[in-house]
Amino acid sequence: MTEFWLISAPGDKTCQQTWDKMNMATTRTNNLSTNNKFNIPDLKVGTLDVLVGLSDELAKLDSFVEGVVKKVAQYMADVLEDSRDKVQENLLANGVDLITYITRFQWDMAKYPIKQSLKNISEIVSKQVSQIDNDLKARASAYNNLKGNLQNLERKNAGSLLTRSLADIVKKEDFVLDSEYLITMLVVVSKTSYTDWQKTYETLAEMVVPRSTNLLFEDADSGLFSVTLFRKAVDDFKHKARENKFTVRDFQYNEVEMKADKEEMTRLSTDKKKQFGPLVRWLKVNFSEAFIAWIHIKALRVFVESVLRYGLPVNFQAMLLQPNKKNMKKLREVLHELYKHLDSSAAIIDAAMDIPGLNLSQQEYYPYVYYKIDCNLLDFK
Repeated sequence: MTEFWLISAPGDKTCQQTWDKMNMATTRTNNLSTNNKFNIPDLKVGTLDVLVGLSDELAKLDSFVEGVVKKVAQYMADVLEDSRDKVQENLLANGVDLITYITRFQWDMAKYPIKQSLKNISEIVSKQVSQIDNDLKARASAYNNLKGNLQNLERKNAGSLLTRSLADIVKKEDFVLDSEYLITMLVVVSKTSYTDWQKTYETLAEMVVPRSTNLLFEDADSGLFSVTLFRKAVDDFKHKARENKFTVRDFQYNEVEMKADKEEMTRLSTDKKKQFGPLVRWLKVNFSEAFIAWIHIKALRVFVESVLRYGLPVNFQAMLLQPNKKNMKKLREVLHELYKHLDSSAAIIDAAMDIPGLNLSQQEYYPYVYYKIDCNLLDFK
């Protein structure tokens, strides 16, 4: 299970008692979840008005940061193309896997100094993650352009003889070049019509050079033949070839152009390889930054919500539960029994139930503070 429930409840006589009681209820006999204390430092409370406003702002910031975390993860998967199974091992937070990071969460005092107000801390996160989001857009756009151009060139050099580029198939010696009167043409003939071609090509127009056809290349369905004729017969030849279901390819042998195409392909391929390493490194570093910021936002939300619900002085225990998938419903019931005295109006309401006039802003409401963290960040199509 990659889903965690981050909850908090008011301290009994001590916060340790709150922890022990919850831990016992969920693990002692029934193995409903794996639990860890979630350490939130002594943050500056500020005024009630600020807390109420901040509660809404943090909800928006939470979904924005989660979106950026998912975008970076998904783009990492796109960039790693053939090695998608390696994606997970590149998605780390502070050098450890995500589950380890969350279950051993420690507030980063250097990045988010707790002497600052809660509002300032949330603004630090907002600026930092917006920057990552903007950088990602710019880097992704540059890399995608490069990748797209390369794929277009690769597509040109693959596929059927009717459409693909012929530059890497033909050689200079296949053509009569620099002749005032003669020209070499390239014709695609389906394999079933080879005999017809050999019988008829000399008679498709008046001035075809006898025995001038050669098979230059074959794919699964057809072959590419060269044929030499007088320039004045070209239109006639094309017309007759079409009637006989032979396809004349418009191709001029031009060494300069062909060399330029090859060089372009090599350049794009080299550029892509050059950009790949630094891009993956950037994605790793910034995924870690964004994910860490996201979990700090969750910590801020728990703190603000706990103070708003349970009052001052600050006295609550934050706890991280990793539910056992089979027992999620039972875990909800046990938590409800444990904490229903905190808020008699909070019957178990599931977000899937739509109650008119009750706007839960997509967040289920329980008598205890609750936020979900889902570490399954990739959406493989």
